[in-house]
Amino acid sequence: MTAQSATPQSNSPANQGKEPGKRTGSAKPTSLVIKFEDNTLLTELFGEHGRNLARIEQGLNVEAASRGNELTLTGKKRARAQAEVVIRGLYERLKKGLEITVGDVDAAIRMSDAPDALRTKKPGADGGLQIATRKRVIAPRSATQGNYIDALQNNELVFGVGPAGTGKTYLAVAMAVSMFLQRRVERIILSRPAVEAGEHLGFLPGDMRDKIDPYLRPLYDALHDTLPGEEVQKYLESGEIEVAPLAFMRGRTLANSYIILDEAQNCTPVQMKMFLTRLGENGRMAITGDPSQVDLPMGAKSGLRDALDVLKGVPGVGTVSFSEADVVRHPLVTQIVKAYGVRDRDMLDRAAERRKKAENEKKMQDQNER
Repeated sequence: MTAQSATPQSNSPANQGKEPGKRTGSAKPTSLVIKFEDNTLLTELFGEHGRNLARIEQGLNVEAASRGNELTLTGKKRARAQAEVVIRGLYERLKKGLEITVGDVDAAIRMSDAPDALRTKKPGADGGLQIATRKRVIAPRSATQGNYIDALQNNELVFGVGPAGTGKTYLAVAMAVSMFLQRRVERIILSRPAVEAGEHLGFLPGDMRDKIDPYLRPLYDALHDTLPGEEVQKYLESGEIEVAPLAFMRGRTLANSYIILDEAQNCTPVQMKMFLTRLGENGRMAITGDPSQVDLPMGAKSGLRDALDVLKGVPGVGTVSFSEADVVRHPLVTQIVKAYGVRDRDMLDRAAERRKKAENEKKMQDQNER
């Protein structure tokens, strides 16, 4: 696949009588022509009825026109460059025999704006910015996800903090599975606080596992997305993969294990300290959570916020913060998260104003009493 720039010809009727090299307001934007070696991949690359090209056009504000084995991109220089990165990346994916989904196209669009050092990092002995599991090879779908994968590869303890839908837990589980399959760790331990999310579930029937499984279901879902079902069941039965509530971690030292604490915003500082000190020799730990979704009793301090403050700057500890822009679920979820974020920030601002006003009134009252 090759690319070349195409600009309006200086001897065209539209340019006659004008000084060479000068553009007018009516001049067409510069175009970029990409030539493909394998035409058989273009139908899948462009998508059914050109839907992939349409998403690239909308996402990057370019125009794309295909003819034969050529694709012409028209738009501003930066937009054309980003679109070329997206097209090349998706084409290379197809050449490797991998499929392309709408999510892959959206991810490529997001990653096209990532720093060059992150976007161009090539897979090496550690897989680069890819996570290889039994069922799929997982690549980052945003620049922050790329930083997160890099942090998981290079730190013994990583905090992934941010809103729902950004891939914090999924990527942590995928990394744990990848290291387990490489035998870099001997066990995977997945944990969550058993805290009800704003509702009282009451009595739950069954044995202990039946009672706690509803709280841990998202972790099982991530496992089944990275390993065949029969392997998940085999490893659960052998104890090589363990899914347990946070309360079951007390008193244990977990060596040669990859340990993940999900929904960490719902543990107390005491529970967080207890969990952090479970890390044993050759162990890895990932802690994920959203500080804006605390379900602890009113007034209780979140252990996640406390740990982020206490461990700031400690060597070997990585922290990656996600934002609304990193949400990789349905596009509407991004808008929902943004709307709530605006509302929450507005509430915090008003609360700060009320506190400041109250402090000023108290100062004036103290001065008057003197």
